[in-house]
Amino acid sequence: MPWCVKKCPYCDFNSHAVPQGTFSVEGTLSISLEQEYLSALLADAKQQAAWAQNRPLVSVFIGGGTPSLISAAGYQWLFAELRQIFEFAADCEITLEANPGTLEHAPFSEYLIAGINRLSLGVQTFNDELLHTLGRVHGSDEARLAIARARADGFDRLNVDLMHGLPNQTVEMALFDLQSAMDCGATHISWYQLTIEPNTVFFRTQPVLPDEDRLADIQSAGEALLRAHGYVQYEVSAWAKELPSRHNLNYWQFGDYLAIGAGAHGKITVQEQDSETPTIYRFQKSRLPKDYLAQVPAPALQFEPVIAEDLPFEFMMNALRLVDGVPQSYFAERTGLSLDRIWSTVSALQQEQLMQPNPSQLVCSALGFNYLNAVLERFSVPDD
Repeated sequence: MPWCVKKCPYCDFNSHAVPQGTFSVEGTLSISLEQEYLSALLADAKQQAAWAQNRPLVSVFIGGGTPSLISAAGYQWLFAELRQIFEFAADCEITLEANPGTLEHAPFSEYLIAGINRLSLGVQTFNDELLHTLGRVHGSDEARLAIARARADGFDRLNVDLMHGLPNQTVEMALFDLQSAMDCGATHISWYQLTIEPNTVFFRTQPVLPDEDRLADIQSAGEALLRAHGYVQYEVSAWAKELPSRHNLNYWQFGDYLAIGAGAHGKITVQEQDSETPTIYRFQKSRLPKDYLAQVPAPALQFEPVIAEDLPFEFMMNALRLVDGVPQSYFAERTGLSLDRIWSTVSALQQEQLMQPNPSQLVCSALGFNYLNAVLERFSVPDD
């Protein structure tokens, strides 16, 4: 869902300000634009149905942009239609990203009716001054109220997105954010460091960020606080008190996923008839909503195969983000390559104590996890 009320100065995602004249008094898109876009999503989904390859959907992630700009009634219609196209697993995880701004969502219970059973609230910080610096359209009180209402309306699974390393942020300020999210009842916290990306306002203005020593202190103190409150880190920036995100686990375990919407990208594995090994394809849709909507009858699919030489790095780049890594068997199952392809690199990293000598898992050691980028670079060069 590619629209936002306004573009945040740090954001490099595919998000666009709501077109003038298409914002309703209820705080959602106008009915006409919403219907046009949802119809395009449905047409997009229909042409991808075969790529599910008779597998049920185990998760759906509605990201953005600000997906809560689409009405709950719109999602009820969309998912009723999608269930006519795909088989949904009985316990399918369906996540909606939402903005805590109180004008941008219906009662949360109406999202439950659509089948959405997990919320991800983009809070970023509970500090009002920093929220203003980040260009957010909500305040800290609105964030707390949104979390409380979501829990009261029946959402048992609730992620809160928080950033650290914000302009002039201290350790105490970062810990306050984490404590506030935990006190509000977040069952999952995505806690990641602000990075300045090209093509953003922050890249041009360069705000003053904490130095490396303070960043390290924030990271260390924040991790200790999360662990003390029963949250378990299962990925670089993901902490769960109950269940991890099934959808994100699928990404990191190099699973397949379909994609609908402007700028959406997917990955599928296909067993070609004339090949002994499967071919992995990636595809991405037109980023601009107007271009996406202009493609009739359905947005174009442009498949690009992932070449074999890139697969070891692509697989490990995802797998080693997980604290517990992945089963060794996944490498062959999900790339079509023999584990021998990477074993000399794995063995060397194990000898250097950067990966664990685990007989069944591909997993970093605690040391390797701290130097993850350096570990991953070793897989960018094919083994001899």
